[in-house]
Amino acid sequence: MTRQLRFLTVAIVSLFLALPARAAVDIQTVTSPGGIKAWLIEEPGIPFTALEIRFRGGSSLDPAGKEGAVNLMTALLEEGAADLDAQGFAKARDDLAAQFRFRSDIDSVAVSAKFLTENRDQAVALLRSALKQPRFDSEAVERVRGQVLAGLRADLKDSGAIASRIFRDKAFEDHPYERDSDGTLETVPALTRDDLIAVHAATMARDRLYVAAAGDISAEQLGALLDTLLGDLPATGTPLPGKADLMLTGGITVEPFPGPQSVILFGQGGIQTDDPDYFPALLLNEAMGGSRFSARLMTEVRAKRGLTYGIGTSLVGYDQAEVMMGQTSVANEKVAEAVEVIRDEWRKIAEGGLTEAELDATKTYITGAYPLRFDGNGPLASIMVNMQMMGLPADYPKTRNEKVWAVTMEDVQRVARELYTPDKLRFIIVGEPQGVTATD
Repeated sequence: MTRQLRFLTVAIVSLFLALPARAAVDIQTVTSPGGIKAWLIEEPGIPFTALEIRFRGGSSLDPAGKEGAVNLMTALLEEGAADLDAQGFAKARDDLAAQFRFRSDIDSVAVSAKFLTENRDQAVALLRSALKQPRFDSEAVERVRGQVLAGLRADLKDSGAIASRIFRDKAFEDHPYERDSDGTLETVPALTRDDLIAVHAATMARDRLYVAAAGDISAEQLGALLDTLLGDLPATGTPLPGKADLMLTGGITVEPFPGPQSVILFGQGGIQTDDPDYFPALLLNEAMGGSRFSARLMTEVRAKRGLTYGIGTSLVGYDQAEVMMGQTSVANEKVAEAVEVIRDEWRKIAEGGLTEAELDATKTYITGAYPLRFDGNGPLASIMVNMQMMGLPADYPKTRNEKVWAVTMEDVQRVARELYTPDKLRFIIVGEPQGVTATD
Protein backbone atom coordinates (compact mmCIF):
# COMPACT_ATOMS: atom_id res chain seq x y z
CA MET A 1 0.00 0.00 0.00
CA THR A 2 1.39 3.38 -0.94
CA ARG A 3 1.89 6.19 1.54
CA GLN A 4 -0.83 8.11 -0.29
CA LEU A 5 -3.38 5.40 0.43
CA ARG A 6 -2.19 4.96 4.01
CA PHE A 7 -2.65 8.67 4.57
CA LEU A 8 -6.24 8.40 3.33
CA THR A 9 -7.10 5.36 5.38
CA VAL A 10 -8.83 7.52 7.96
CA ALA A 11 -11.50 8.16 5.35
CA ILE A 12 -12.82 4.69 6.19
CA VAL A 13 -14.44 6.36 9.19
CA SER A 14 -16.53 8.44 6.80
CA LEU A 15 -17.36 5.37 4.75
CA PHE A 16 -18.64 3.65 7.86
CA LEU A 17 -21.10 6.47 8.40
CA ALA A 18 -22.46 5.64 4.95
CA LEU A 19 -23.10 1.99 5.78
CA PRO A 20 -26.68 0.77 5.98
CA ALA A 21 -28.07 -0.35 9.30
CA ARG A 22 -27.74 -4.09 9.70
CA ALA A 23 -30.98 -5.74 10.72
CA ALA A 24 -31.36 -6.83 14.33
CA VAL A 25 -28.05 -5.41 15.55
CA ASP A 26 -28.22 -5.52 19.33
CA ILE A 27 -25.22 -3.85 20.93
CA GLN A 28 -24.76 -4.46 24.62
CA THR A 29 -22.63 -2.23 26.80
CA VAL A 30 -20.40 -4.22 29.13
CA THR A 31 -18.39 -3.06 32.12
CA SER A 32 -15.91 -5.51 33.56
CA PRO A 33 -15.55 -6.01 37.33
CA GLY A 34 -12.39 -3.92 37.04
CA GLY A 35 -14.16 -1.06 35.29
CA ILE A 36 -13.17 -1.63 31.65
CA LYS A 37 -15.98 -0.76 29.25
CA ALA A 38 -16.72 -2.53 25.98
CA TRP A 39 -19.46 -3.06 23.43
CA LEU A 40 -20.67 -6.54 22.56
CA ILE A 41 -22.78 -8.24 19.92
CA GLU A 42 -23.49 -11.82 20.90
CA GLU A 43 -23.44 -14.18 17.91
CA PRO A 44 -23.43 -17.71 19.33
CA GLY A 45 -24.15 -19.43 16.02
CA ILE A 46 -20.47 -19.84 15.11
CA PRO A 47 -18.08 -20.85 17.92
CA PHE A 48 -15.55 -18.04 17.66
CA THR A 49 -15.14 -14.47 18.85
CA ALA A 50 -13.68 -11.39 17.21
CA LEU A 51 -12.12 -8.85 19.57
CA GLU A 52 -11.12 -5.33 18.53
CA ILE A 53 -8.97 -3.10 20.75
CA ARG A 54 -7.92 0.47 20.01
CA PHE A 55 -5.65 2.85 21.89
CA ARG A 56 -6.15 6.48 20.87
CA GLY A 57 -2.96 8.35 20.04
CA GLY A 58 -1.00 6.25 17.58
CA SER A 59 2.07 7.63 15.87
CA SER A 60 1.06 11.18 16.77
CA LEU A 61 2.68 10.29 20.11
CA ASP A 62 6.10 9.61 18.58
CA PRO A 63 8.63 11.77 20.44
CA ALA A 64 10.23 14.47 18.33
CA GLY A 65 13.28 13.05 16.60
CA LYS A 66 12.05 9.47 17.12
CA GLU A 67 9.44 9.36 14.36
CA GLY A 68 8.48 5.80 13.49
CA ALA A 69 8.85 4.47 17.04
CA VAL A 70 5.16 3.61 17.50
CA ASN A 71 5.00 1.96 14.09
CA LEU A 72 8.07 -0.16 14.78
CA MET A 73 6.90 -1.05 18.28
CA THR A 74 3.49 -2.15 17.03
CA ALA A 75 4.97 -4.31 14.29
CA LEU A 76 7.10 -6.10 16.89
CA LEU A 77 4.27 -7.10 19.23
CA GLU A 78 3.86 -10.43 17.43
CA GLU A 79 7.62 -11.00 17.15
CA GLY A 80 8.02 -12.70 20.49
CA ALA A 81 6.56 -12.27 23.98
CA ALA A 82 7.36 -13.51 27.49
CA ASP A 83 9.31 -16.77 27.10
CA LEU A 84 8.45 -17.22 23.41
CA ASP A 85 10.65 -15.89 20.61
CA ALA A 86 9.14 -14.88 17.26
CA GLN A 87 8.91 -18.42 15.91
CA GLY A 88 7.62 -19.78 19.21
CA PHE A 89 4.93 -17.10 19.41
CA ALA A 90 3.81 -17.79 15.81
CA LYS A 91 3.64 -21.52 16.47
CA ALA A 92 1.64 -21.06 19.68
CA ARG A 93 -0.82 -18.81 17.88
CA ASP A 94 -1.20 -21.19 14.94
CA ASP A 95 -1.63 -24.20 17.23
CA LEU A 96 -4.62 -22.41 18.74
CA ALA A 97 -6.02 -21.53 15.29
CA ALA A 98 -6.06 -17.93 16.53
CA GLN A 99 -5.51 -14.79 14.47
CA PHE A 100 -3.84 -11.66 15.82
CA ARG A 101 -3.19 -8.44 13.95
CA PHE A 102 -1.30 -5.43 15.32
CA ARG A 103 -1.15 -2.12 13.45
CA SER A 104 -0.94 1.61 14.01
CA ASP A 105 -1.77 4.82 12.22
CA ILE A 106 -1.53 8.51 13.02
CA ASP A 107 -4.36 8.34 15.58
CA SER A 108 -4.38 4.85 17.08
CA VAL A 109 -2.74 1.56 17.90
CA ALA A 110 -5.10 -1.25 16.91
CA VAL A 111 -5.22 -4.88 17.97
CA SER A 112 -7.53 -7.37 16.24
CA ALA A 113 -7.98 -10.93 17.46
CA LYS A 114 -10.08 -13.91 16.49
CA PHE A 115 -10.17 -17.12 18.49
CA LEU A 116 -12.25 -20.27 18.82
CA THR A 117 -14.51 -20.60 21.84
CA GLU A 118 -12.78 -23.84 22.89
CA ASN A 119 -9.37 -22.08 22.87
CA ARG A 120 -10.48 -18.72 24.25
CA ASP A 121 -8.55 -18.82 27.53
CA GLN A 122 -5.28 -19.94 25.92
CA ALA A 123 -5.61 -17.41 23.10
CA VAL A 124 -6.29 -14.57 25.53
CA ALA A 125 -3.27 -15.58 27.62
CA LEU A 126 -1.06 -15.53 24.53
CA LEU A 127 -2.44 -12.18 23.40
CA ARG A 128 -1.92 -10.78 26.88
CA SER A 129 1.76 -11.74 26.73
CA ALA A 130 2.11 -9.78 23.47
CA LEU A 131 0.46 -6.70 24.95
CA LYS A 132 2.17 -6.83 28.32
CA GLN A 133 5.49 -8.61 27.75
CA PRO A 134 6.78 -7.98 24.23
CA ARG A 135 10.40 -9.06 23.95
CA PHE A 136 11.77 -6.63 21.36
CA ASP A 137 14.60 -9.09 20.68
CA SER A 138 17.47 -7.54 18.75
CA GLU A 139 17.18 -10.01 15.87
CA ALA A 140 13.48 -9.26 15.45
CA VAL A 141 14.02 -5.52 15.80
CA GLU A 142 16.63 -5.46 13.05
CA ARG A 143 14.56 -7.63 10.73
CA VAL A 144 11.41 -5.50 11.08
CA ARG A 145 13.47 -2.29 10.99
CA GLY A 146 14.85 -3.44 7.65
CA GLN A 147 11.33 -3.95 6.31
CA VAL A 148 10.30 -0.47 7.41
CA LEU A 149 13.37 1.09 5.82
CA ALA A 150 12.74 -0.78 2.56
CA GLY A 151 9.25 0.70 2.50
CA LEU A 152 10.55 4.20 3.17
CA ARG A 153 13.08 3.90 0.34
CA ALA A 154 10.33 2.70 -2.00
CA ASP A 155 8.24 5.73 -1.04
CA LEU A 156 10.96 8.01 -2.39
CA LYS A 157 10.12 6.63 -5.83
CA ASP A 158 6.35 6.61 -5.36
CA SER A 159 4.54 9.68 -6.67
CA GLY A 160 1.53 9.02 -4.45
CA ALA A 161 3.67 8.84 -1.33
CA ILE A 162 5.46 12.04 -2.32
CA ALA A 163 2.14 13.83 -2.86
CA SER A 164 0.88 12.68 0.52
CA ARG A 165 4.03 13.93 2.26
CA ILE A 166 3.72 17.35 0.63
CA PHE A 167 0.03 17.53 1.52
CA ARG A 168 0.86 16.81 5.16
CA ASP A 169 3.56 19.47 5.12
CA LYS A 170 1.11 22.02 3.74
CA ALA A 171 -1.80 21.04 5.95
CA PHE A 172 -0.24 20.32 9.35
CA GLU A 173 2.90 22.40 9.69
CA ASP A 174 4.55 21.94 13.12
CA HIS A 175 1.93 19.42 14.30
CA PRO A 176 2.54 15.66 14.77
CA TYR A 177 0.19 15.04 11.83
CA GLU A 178 2.88 16.46 9.57
CA ARG A 179 5.06 13.43 10.26
CA ASP A 180 5.18 10.15 8.39
CA SER A 181 3.78 7.42 10.65
CA ASP A 182 6.54 5.06 9.50
CA GLY A 183 9.26 7.54 10.38
CA THR A 184 12.13 8.64 8.19
CA LEU A 185 15.35 7.20 6.84
CA GLU A 186 17.13 9.22 9.51
CA THR A 187 14.99 8.45 12.57
CA VAL A 188 14.20 4.75 12.11
CA PRO A 189 17.84 3.53 12.09
CA ALA A 190 18.47 5.41 15.35
CA LEU A 191 15.57 3.90 17.30
CA THR A 192 16.68 1.79 20.27
CA ARG A 193 15.03 -0.92 22.32
CA ASP A 194 14.55 1.62 25.10
CA ASP A 195 12.67 3.85 22.67
CA LEU A 196 10.31 0.98 21.85
CA ILE A 197 9.71 0.22 25.53
CA ALA A 198 8.97 3.90 26.16
CA VAL A 199 6.37 4.28 23.39
CA HIS A 200 4.80 0.97 24.38
CA ALA A 201 4.06 2.40 27.81
CA ALA A 202 3.07 5.77 26.36
CA THR A 203 0.48 4.46 23.92
CA MET A 204 -1.02 1.29 25.41
CA ALA A 205 -2.76 2.65 28.48
CA ARG A 206 -6.28 2.36 29.85
CA ASP A 207 -7.11 6.07 29.63
CA ARG A 208 -7.29 5.85 25.80
CA LEU A 209 -8.74 2.34 25.49
CA TYR A 210 -11.73 1.27 23.34
CA VAL A 211 -12.92 -2.33 23.08
CA ALA A 212 -15.59 -4.24 21.18
CA ALA A 213 -16.35 -7.91 20.70
CA ALA A 214 -18.67 -9.91 18.48
CA GLY A 215 -19.30 -13.62 18.53
CA ASP A 216 -19.75 -16.55 20.82
CA ILE A 217 -19.17 -14.84 24.14
CA SER A 218 -21.52 -13.58 26.86
CA ALA A 219 -21.35 -10.25 28.66
CA GLU A 220 -20.14 -11.97 31.82
CA GLN A 221 -17.45 -13.87 29.94
CA LEU A 222 -16.33 -10.73 28.13
CA GLY A 223 -16.06 -8.81 31.41
CA ALA A 224 -13.76 -11.44 32.87
CA LEU A 225 -11.73 -11.53 29.66
CA LEU A 226 -11.24 -7.76 29.69
CA ASP A 227 -9.79 -7.73 33.18
CA THR A 228 -7.50 -10.66 32.41
CA LEU A 229 -6.26 -9.17 29.16
CA LEU A 230 -6.17 -5.44 29.90
CA GLY A 231 -6.68 -4.92 33.60
CA ASP A 232 -3.07 -4.28 34.55
CA LEU A 233 -2.14 -1.97 31.69
CA PRO A 234 -0.82 1.44 32.78
CA ALA A 235 -3.63 3.73 33.94
CA THR A 236 -2.48 6.69 31.85
CA GLY A 237 -0.27 7.30 28.85
CA THR A 238 1.45 10.24 27.21
CA PRO A 239 -0.92 13.22 26.76
CA LEU A 240 -2.55 13.36 23.34
CA PRO A 241 -1.53 16.13 20.94
CA GLY A 242 -3.67 19.22 20.75
CA LYS A 243 -5.90 20.33 17.93
CA ALA A 244 -4.16 20.77 14.57
CA ASP A 245 -4.52 24.18 12.96
CA LEU A 246 -5.17 23.46 9.30
CA MET A 247 -2.62 25.50 7.35
CA LEU A 248 -3.90 24.79 3.85
CA THR A 249 -4.29 27.77 1.54
CA GLY A 250 -5.57 27.86 -1.99
CA GLY A 251 -3.21 27.33 -4.88
CA ILE A 252 -1.06 24.78 -6.67
CA THR A 253 2.10 22.99 -5.59
CA VAL A 254 4.05 21.13 -8.25
CA GLU A 255 6.73 18.55 -7.45
CA PRO A 256 8.65 17.34 -10.52
CA PHE A 257 8.60 13.56 -10.97
CA PRO A 258 9.35 11.63 -14.16
CA GLY A 259 6.59 9.64 -15.79
CA PRO A 260 3.67 9.89 -18.22
CA GLN A 261 1.10 10.74 -15.53
CA SER A 262 0.82 13.12 -12.61
CA VAL A 263 -0.74 12.30 -9.26
CA ILE A 264 -3.09 15.01 -8.04
CA LEU A 265 -4.19 15.43 -4.44
CA PHE A 266 -6.58 18.27 -3.71
CA GLY A 267 -8.15 19.37 -0.48
CA GLN A 268 -9.37 21.97 1.96
CA GLY A 269 -10.81 22.08 5.46
CA GLY A 270 -13.51 19.55 6.31
CA ILE A 271 -16.08 18.92 9.03
CA GLN A 272 -16.15 16.99 12.29
CA THR A 273 -18.15 13.77 12.43
CA ASP A 274 -20.05 15.06 15.46
CA ASP A 275 -20.98 18.35 13.78
CA PRO A 276 -24.77 18.82 13.43
CA ASP A 277 -24.19 19.45 9.74
CA TYR A 278 -22.23 16.27 9.13
CA PHE A 279 -25.01 14.39 7.35
CA PRO A 280 -25.64 17.18 4.81
CA ALA A 281 -21.87 17.25 4.27
CA LEU A 282 -21.83 13.48 3.80
CA LEU A 283 -24.52 13.69 1.15
CA LEU A 284 -22.69 16.52 -0.61
CA ASN A 285 -19.42 14.60 -0.64
CA GLU A 286 -21.08 11.49 -2.05
CA ALA A 287 -22.73 13.52 -4.80
CA MET A 288 -19.50 15.35 -5.60
CA GLY A 289 -16.88 12.62 -5.47
CA GLY A 290 -18.31 9.45 -4.01
CA SER A 291 -18.06 5.88 -5.21
CA ARG A 292 -20.81 6.02 -7.85
CA PHE A 293 -20.14 6.66 -11.53
CA SER A 294 -22.89 9.27 -11.37
CA ALA A 295 -20.89 11.42 -8.92
CA ARG A 296 -20.13 14.83 -10.40
CA LEU A 297 -16.36 14.47 -10.62
CA MET A 298 -16.57 11.00 -12.17
CA THR A 299 -19.07 12.37 -14.69
CA GLU A 300 -17.16 15.52 -15.58
CA VAL A 301 -13.55 14.36 -15.32
CA ARG A 302 -13.84 10.77 -16.52
CA ALA A 303 -17.08 10.16 -18.42
CA LYS A 304 -17.36 13.42 -20.37
CA ARG A 305 -13.67 14.20 -20.93
CA GLY A 306 -11.78 10.95 -20.42
CA LEU A 307 -9.12 12.66 -18.32
CA THR A 308 -8.70 9.89 -15.76
CA TYR A 309 -9.69 6.35 -14.92
CA GLY A 310 -10.95 7.30 -11.48
CA ILE A 311 -11.38 10.24 -9.15
CA GLY A 312 -12.91 10.51 -5.71
CA THR A 313 -13.23 12.64 -2.60
CA SER A 314 -13.53 11.86 1.10
CA LEU A 315 -14.39 13.56 4.34
CA VAL A 316 -11.33 12.65 6.39
CA GLY A 317 -11.90 12.77 10.12
CA TYR A 318 -8.73 12.70 12.15
CA ASP A 319 -8.91 13.00 15.91
CA GLN A 320 -7.37 16.46 15.80
CA ALA A 321 -8.26 17.75 12.33
CA GLU A 322 -10.89 17.60 9.61
CA VAL A 323 -10.01 17.59 5.92
CA MET A 324 -12.00 17.21 2.73
CA MET A 325 -9.73 15.83 0.06
CA GLY A 326 -9.63 14.02 -3.23
CA GLN A 327 -7.22 12.24 -5.51
CA THR A 328 -6.74 11.24 -9.10
CA SER A 329 -4.05 10.47 -11.69
CA VAL A 330 -4.02 12.25 -15.04
CA ALA A 331 -1.82 12.22 -18.13
CA ASN A 332 0.65 15.10 -17.94
CA GLU A 333 -0.78 16.89 -20.97
CA LYS A 334 -4.30 16.79 -19.42
CA VAL A 335 -3.48 17.97 -15.89
CA ALA A 336 -4.28 21.64 -16.48
CA GLU A 337 -7.70 20.75 -17.85
CA ALA A 338 -8.42 18.39 -14.97
CA VAL A 339 -7.52 21.04 -12.39
CA GLU A 340 -9.86 23.54 -14.02
CA VAL A 341 -12.72 21.05 -14.15
CA ILE A 342 -12.29 20.18 -10.47
CA ARG A 343 -12.18 23.84 -9.51
CA ASP A 344 -15.28 24.53 -11.57
CA GLU A 345 -17.23 21.71 -9.93
CA TRP A 346 -16.13 22.95 -6.50
CA ARG A 347 -17.49 26.38 -7.39
CA LYS A 348 -20.74 25.00 -8.81
CA ILE A 349 -21.59 22.99 -5.72
CA ALA A 350 -20.69 25.92 -3.47
CA GLU A 351 -23.00 28.22 -5.38
CA GLY A 352 -25.83 25.86 -6.25
CA GLY A 353 -25.67 22.85 -3.95
CA LEU A 354 -27.50 19.80 -5.29
CA THR A 355 -30.53 19.28 -7.44
CA GLU A 356 -33.57 17.51 -6.02
CA ALA A 357 -32.78 14.49 -8.20
CA GLU A 358 -29.19 14.33 -6.93
CA LEU A 359 -30.28 14.63 -3.32
CA ASP A 360 -32.89 11.90 -3.61
CA ALA A 361 -30.56 9.54 -5.46
CA THR A 362 -27.76 10.10 -2.97
CA LYS A 363 -30.03 9.49 0.01
CA THR A 364 -31.25 6.28 -1.55
CA TYR A 365 -27.71 5.10 -2.18
CA ILE A 366 -26.39 5.96 1.26
CA THR A 367 -29.33 4.38 3.08
CA GLY A 368 -28.98 1.08 1.32
CA ALA A 369 -29.85 1.01 -2.39
CA TYR A 370 -26.17 0.49 -3.16
CA PRO A 371 -24.88 -0.61 0.22
CA LEU A 372 -21.31 -1.02 1.25
CA ARG A 373 -21.76 -4.49 2.58
CA PHE A 374 -20.28 -5.72 5.80
CA ASP A 375 -20.81 -8.94 7.64
CA GLY A 376 -19.12 -11.21 10.13
CA ASN A 377 -17.84 -10.86 13.64
CA GLY A 378 -14.58 -9.15 12.66
CA PRO A 379 -16.16 -6.26 10.74
CA LEU A 380 -18.82 -5.85 13.43
CA ALA A 381 -16.22 -5.55 16.19
CA SER A 382 -14.22 -3.04 14.16
CA ILE A 383 -17.31 -0.96 13.38
CA MET A 384 -18.31 -0.85 17.05
CA VAL A 385 -14.88 0.44 18.05
CA ASN A 386 -15.08 3.11 15.35
CA MET A 387 -18.45 4.13 16.72
CA GLN A 388 -17.06 4.48 20.22
CA MET A 389 -14.09 6.53 19.09
CA MET A 390 -16.39 8.86 17.16
CA GLY A 391 -18.63 9.30 20.18
CA LEU A 392 -21.64 7.66 18.56
CA PRO A 393 -24.29 6.00 20.76
CA ALA A 394 -24.78 2.24 20.79
CA ASP A 395 -28.16 2.57 19.06
CA TYR A 396 -26.66 4.48 16.12
CA PRO A 397 -27.23 1.65 13.58
CA LYS A 398 -30.95 1.79 14.36
CA THR A 399 -31.29 5.57 14.01
CA ARG A 400 -28.77 6.49 11.35
CA ASN A 401 -30.96 6.12 8.26
CA GLU A 402 -33.59 8.38 9.81
CA LYS A 403 -30.94 11.09 10.17
CA VAL A 404 -30.03 10.80 6.50
CA TRP A 405 -33.62 11.04 5.32
CA ALA A 406 -34.20 14.01 7.64
CA VAL A 407 -31.68 16.15 5.72
CA THR A 408 -33.53 18.83 3.76
CA MET A 409 -32.65 20.63 0.57
CA GLU A 410 -32.25 23.79 2.63
CA ASP A 411 -29.71 21.99 4.83
CA VAL A 412 -27.72 20.83 1.82
CA GLN A 413 -27.67 24.22 0.11
CA ARG A 414 -26.60 26.00 3.29
CA VAL A 415 -23.83 23.54 4.11
CA ALA A 416 -22.59 23.60 0.51
CA ARG A 417 -22.12 27.36 0.74
CA GLU A 418 -20.32 27.06 4.07
CA LEU A 419 -18.19 23.98 3.44
CA TYR A 420 -17.00 24.25 -0.17
CA THR A 421 -14.51 27.10 -0.51
CA PRO A 422 -12.96 27.11 -3.99
CA ASP A 423 -10.48 29.85 -3.10
CA LYS A 424 -9.03 27.61 -0.37
CA LEU A 425 -8.71 24.49 -2.50
CA ARG A 426 -5.08 23.35 -2.60
CA PHE A 427 -3.73 21.11 -5.37
CA ILE A 428 -0.62 18.97 -4.89
CA ILE A 429 0.64 17.74 -8.25
CA VAL A 430 3.51 15.28 -8.49
CA GLY A 431 4.69 14.64 -12.04
CA GLU A 432 5.53 16.60 -15.16
CA PRO A 433 2.27 18.48 -15.77
CA GLN A 434 2.02 20.63 -18.85
CA GLY A 435 0.47 24.08 -18.74
CA VAL A 436 0.34 24.22 -14.95
CA THR A 437 2.00 27.01 -12.98
CA ALA A 438 2.82 26.53 -9.33
CA THR A 439 1.65 29.30 -7.03
CA ASP A 440 4.20 28.69 -4.27
